[in-house]
Amino acid sequence: MNKRIFLRAIATAALCAGSIPAIADNYPSRPVKIIVPYVAGGTVDLVARVLAQKLGDQMGQPFIVDNRPGASGSIGSDIASKAPPDGYTLLLQSPTLVASPFLMKKTPYNVKTDFTAISLLGSVPMVVVANPGVPGKNLQEFLAAARREPSKYAFGTSAIGSPMHLAQEAIKRDGKLDVPIVIYKGTGSALNDVLGGQISVIIDAIPSSAPNIAAGKLKPLAVTTRERLPSMPNVPTVAESGFAGFEMVTWYGLWAPPKLPAAILERLSAEVATAMRSAFVAERLGPQGFVPSPGTPAEFSAYIDKEAATYERIVKDAKIQID
Repeated sequence: MNKRIFLRAIATAALCAGSIPAIADNYPSRPVKIIVPYVAGGTVDLVARVLAQKLGDQMGQPFIVDNRPGASGSIGSDIASKAPPDGYTLLLQSPTLVASPFLMKKTPYNVKTDFTAISLLGSVPMVVVANPGVPGKNLQEFLAAARREPSKYAFGTSAIGSPMHLAQEAIKRDGKLDVPIVIYKGTGSALNDVLGGQISVIIDAIPSSAPNIAAGKLKPLAVTTRERLPSMPNVPTVAESGFAGFEMVTWYGLWAPPKLPAAILERLSAEVATAMRSAFVAERLGPQGFVPSPGTPAEFSAYIDKEAATYERIVKDAKIQID
């Protein structure tokens, strides 16, 4: 009897092991939903729709974007975390997912345990821009003026806890500045006020500010990337401006619910990498300043940990909290 049970167990294990590749081979067999926890029309939504179209073409099933806005992205993210871990519900999010636990008293999910990290998708670089009337040709010179007369200057940002806001808080902290940061309801309002001279400086996604920089209506002081950008070779990095090691971009990633089968995770990661490196994605997201950088789930998890440590320190030092 014991021998029969043992042999049956071996046969069952072999059958299960053989079914793991089959799961990936048959996936997807029906439409896949990508939850975007924001309203349609934003950058997260755009990235999701381009990725969804390419994955659908590659994998033979529709990938459908499902907008679930509310509570700074927490509502849609929570829905995704509680979905069945079968690969048919995914989440496309930004740094807000990683920063929100430090900003809010309570979030309905744990980023490390309630999601499966699939892949980093890419990022959009940011630029520190000023009204042309602000003193200084670069960030260092502006900061020197702001330290001398802090009451004359103010930063502006579009949302509490956004990459733009956190980058400003880091510069304010490490640059020993005593200038206010004005919170706006949207990037457009902040941009209008820096153009009009009501505030001095904002940090913005490069595609948003590029036309005004080209027209001489905004002055670029520094870029937030690790290295200078080919499109702005004469603009120094924030790191070059006295902030060693500084790097902050708006990035986008893809997650699934926890306990996603390894075979599906591997398949999705490979398909996403193919999609993000395609000419299709480059043609549609390249003009928005998007830089593809897909990787493995392990690489994405390590990136999340690094970014989380940065966000936590900034939020705690600046005592930022969303009720």
